[in-house]
Amino acid sequence: MVGLWTLRVVGAGGFAFLGWRLGGVVSDFTSKEGQLLPWGLALTLAGIPVGAIIAPYLMFNPWRKFADFLRDIPGPTLVACVVGLLVGLIIASLISIPLYIRLDGWMGWGIPTIVSISLGLLGAWIGGHRNRDMQAIIPALENTNGTGKVSRNGSIVVDTSAIIDGRIADLSITGFLEGELVVPRFVLDELRHIADSSDPLRRNRGRRGLEVLGRLRKDSSVPMEVLDVGVAAGDEVDSQLVRLAKGMKSPILTTDYNLNRVAELQGVQVLNVNELANALKSIVLPGEEMRVHIVQEGKEAGQGVAYLDDGTMVVVEGGRRYLNAFHDVVVTRVLQTAAGRIIFAQPKNN
Repeated sequence: MVGLWTLRVVGAGGFAFLGWRLGGVVSDFTSKEGQLLPWGLALTLAGIPVGAIIAPYLMFNPWRKFADFLRDIPGPTLVACVVGLLVGLIIASLISIPLYIRLDGWMGWGIPTIVSISLGLLGAWIGGHRNRDMQAIIPALENTNGTGKVSRNGSIVVDTSAIIDGRIADLSITGFLEGELVVPRFVLDELRHIADSSDPLRRNRGRRGLEVLGRLRKDSSVPMEVLDVGVAAGDEVDSQLVRLAKGMKSPILTTDYNLNRVAELQGVQVLNVNELANALKSIVLPGEEMRVHIVQEGKEAGQGVAYLDDGTMVVVEGGRRYLNAFHDVVVTRVLQTAAGRIIFAQPKNN
């Protein structure tokens, strides 16, 4: 607030000064005596409110656009542009030394200035477009994790399906998530539309997603940022999400299998919550013994079904007679399916 009022005061003073100078010019044309009144006073008084009103718009909007532009540029590309700019300015300085000596008047400083601006912009352009070549020359520009693979920039773009799923809130509490969660505005809009749906099931899913975002916002262990990015007319949310993640050099956190495949085809890293859950399930080998609680009948005659703590289904052959009871079983085989793992077992002979 203090900065805004300071900017308004500076803008009012600056436009008042411009009004005063403009009043002097107008007075010279309208009066032979060159009197400052009344044009100087009128334009000075008019410049005060005009400067106070438009000064924030002249400063804040360009700064915000510039900040958004810098935020969308990957770190290595930005560093390569700066290096190219410095190289261009150094070359321009070497060229400008004889120009300063040989040229007189405005050409003595005008032409070197034009050369410096031109070569500086050219160097920045070459550095940005030849980023890969500069990474090979300057290893510090290569954003690697020590394995030769380019690492992500520390941010994770979150999909609507991962928010509705809700497990990312529990995962963030454990501290396994590193970096900043980025939620685009169009994902929030999609979540709000789901929460306002007339279908009770969709409405409950949308509201649960909003509650998960509230938990993530309160959790200080993993920062979350809402990125003000919309969807263009005729564009899909998934395609815009993939495009955004590719531009930010960030992975996508999702549970959507189709989005997973599309993102991988376009070279975008995907963090699938379901794949993580399957990878963290306990490893069981044939011949191992375990104690399970048989809770329901199986599809085949005489089968009983139990579930481990991680949700893995255990099909017990001949376990129907132990329904609603704990019993020791021996693992016979493990079947890996697209939906997860299924363990087949037989009751242990006591």
